[in-house]
Amino acid sequence: MNKDLTVGKPETVLWKFCMPLFGSIIFQQLYNIADSFVAGKFVGENALAAVGESYGITMIFIAFAFGCNIGCSVIVSQLFGAKDYNRMKTAVYTTLIASAMLCIFLMLVGILSCSWLLHITNTPEEIFEDSKLYLDIYIWGFPFLLFYNVATGFFSALGDSKTPFIFLAISSTSNVAVDIWFVAVFHMGVAGVAWATFLCQGISCVLAVVVVFRRLSKIKTEGKIQVFSNELFRKIAVIAIPSILQQSFISVGNIIIQGVINGFGSSVMAGYSAAVKLNNLVITSFTTLGNGISNYTAQNLGAGIPKRVKSGFKAGVKMVWIICIPIVALYLVASNGLIEAFMDEPSELVLLSGVQFLKIVSPFYFVISVKLVADGILRGAGMMNQFMIATFTDLVLRVVLAILLSMQFGYIGIWLSWPIGWGIATVLSVWFYRNGAWKEKELV
Repeated sequence: MNKDLTVGKPETVLWKFCMPLFGSIIFQQLYNIADSFVAGKFVGENALAAVGESYGITMIFIAFAFGCNIGCSVIVSQLFGAKDYNRMKTAVYTTLIASAMLCIFLMLVGILSCSWLLHITNTPEEIFEDSKLYLDIYIWGFPFLLFYNVATGFFSALGDSKTPFIFLAISSTSNVAVDIWFVAVFHMGVAGVAWATFLCQGISCVLAVVVVFRRLSKIKTEGKIQVFSNELFRKIAVIAIPSILQQSFISVGNIIIQGVINGFGSSVMAGYSAAVKLNNLVITSFTTLGNGISNYTAQNLGAGIPKRVKSGFKAGVKMVWIICIPIVALYLVASNGLIEAFMDEPSELVLLSGVQFLKIVSPFYFVISVKLVADGILRGAGMMNQFMIATFTDLVLRVVLAILLSMQFGYIGIWLSWPIGWGIATVLSVWFYRNGAWKEKELV
């Protein structure tokens, strides 16, 4: 059901809209967590390390899917808030056409460059073939990932966060079962993990796209709808490209950091693989909540009600901090059990490195969550330059500090780079939000 985010108490509106988004991303992250869990439990430590090694590269592809999602979502939100339904539909069709062209290009690049990327990250020989196999299958399933994210962007723009939640809840739980079936019953190893994700994500993608077209057909418009608009394509690109670059450079930074971690051996790699999946579950969830705040911001600015944005920021911070409390407590108290859950009888170093990562990083979720709320408003208002500055500050600091601190403190120095980068970037994002000219921006 479509939802107008320009009416109602901001705190209530955000909770109702963002909680299904939060649930959706939890289920979406289950894909990656299930892959690591099944690989570690049913295949072994090297398989877990192989899936973890592939993760940094798959995040580059996810970055493009995320950028397309937020680009179309912000522009469609603005047009929906302004009740300009003809141009809104044109924006949807324009996004689908541009995304298809981008998908073909990225798949070609991925097929040709996977081995090279694994080599430059110093992937150990004992996991190289499994890592490449996982990536090859992942790339062939990329269209499902891309178009699912585009479809969820449309749903969010229309104020509907429940439909994608239902799709993901079904496909993610199915993925866990199929993972175990392919690996434990058919003994397909890492390939079974990848194929399970391919199949289940494909189902959720097809369902989402079909429902998008049915939803659009029910929105009344006048006259013939333009299929592709250069003007709207440029507007979408202005939002999408910085978001893609942000996520891509973060992924490149993570690949560099992965290369540093690889120097400490497969046990630290396996511990990091488990811990970073748990960390990314949280960060991606907060990023998705930030996307919801972008939709809220765009609809309200599109409708000419900027005063609701300030209330939305306060409500957003309150929301993410309430969510932080149980997560941080869980990661601090139960970190041993969480890391152990990814494999049978992990070595002492695997367990120690993973637990130390969670205990160092998790308390700072209260900090990074504020940044992601402020980023949501910056994106929704089209303030992409400021958004990029804060994001790249975090990235550059984490990469440089990971390299420098690892020389002094070993792999723990890499873990310490996260809180420092997050803290400085959060100050920048909040400052840009408070001092930005978004109140006066002409959006659509």
